[in-house]
Amino acid sequence: MASKAQQMPTGLKITTFGFIAIWFIVASFPFFWTLWGSFKVELDFFSINDWTNALTGPRTEATYGTSFTGAGYEGAWIKEEFWKNVINTAIVCFFVVCTSLTIGTLGGYALSRSGFRYVFWLLMAALIFRAMPPVTLVSGYLLPFFEWNLWGKLPTTIIVLVAINQPFTLWMLHSFFQNIPKELDESAKVDGCTQFQAFRHVIVPVMWPGVITTGLFSFLLAYNDYAITTLLLSESNRTMVPAIAAFLGTTQTEGNVMFAVAAVVSAVAPLFILVMFFQRQIVSGLTAGAVKG
Repeated sequence: MASKAQQMPTGLKITTFGFIAIWFIVASFPFFWTLWGSFKVELDFFSINDWTNALTGPRTEATYGTSFTGAGYEGAWIKEEFWKNVINTAIVCFFVVCTSLTIGTLGGYALSRSGFRYVFWLLMAALIFRAMPPVTLVSGYLLPFFEWNLWGKLPTTIIVLVAINQPFTLWMLHSFFQNIPKELDESAKVDGCTQFQAFRHVIVPVMWPGVITTGLFSFLLAYNDYAITTLLLSESNRTMVPAIAAFLGTTQTEGNVMFAVAAVVSAVAPLFILVMFFQRQIVSGLTAGAVKG
């Protein structure tokens, strides 16, 4: 039983829980409001005269006979074939994460165990490269991609996303490896392991939360990217984010806002599930990277 000195004062406890409740409402409200609106028609969800139409859905009921409709999802997924964009996004994310983690893990481990001075300058160069706006880096790829007839294809976009994401991955994994004592490597070698066996069987299991955390950030970069995928992918190979923007239309082409709203909900929902599933590993990874061992 905790002593009175260790117990949180009632006023502070109420303030803390109140702040958490307000933060949760503010953070989650946009998503749940969009989720609710995705089952309405545009004249209800974006009603100018009466915002309560988004709640009651009178025009939705007049059109479909019920206050809820899946027309937005049907139009996005079936009519506009949004499922193709989902598959493209899954392919891009899978190869970006796998490639970034493979290179970043091996490179971060090698740099963390190296005693040469070039390690610092190599990491600084990577940091400068990462700090540059991605759009400015893409321009250097456009000319060869056009000349070699590689523009608009998924593999070229994966290469560019890996190149832009790799410095961040290298920095993050390097910091994780530095927090692992070198004595673990030496103990594994004493037991007969080679350098790679020590890395695979001893070091990687210890820093697995860090790998998951870094992989999640790499996934989010590829999943949420708009500028690079818009510039490098053709209309037939779009990922989800450029496809959602296309649903909105332009000054030259007519769009469908409710298709975009339904697609946004479809794109955001997997992120909630992913973060909830890996929340323990993410917290462990961030904590391990923040505390010097």
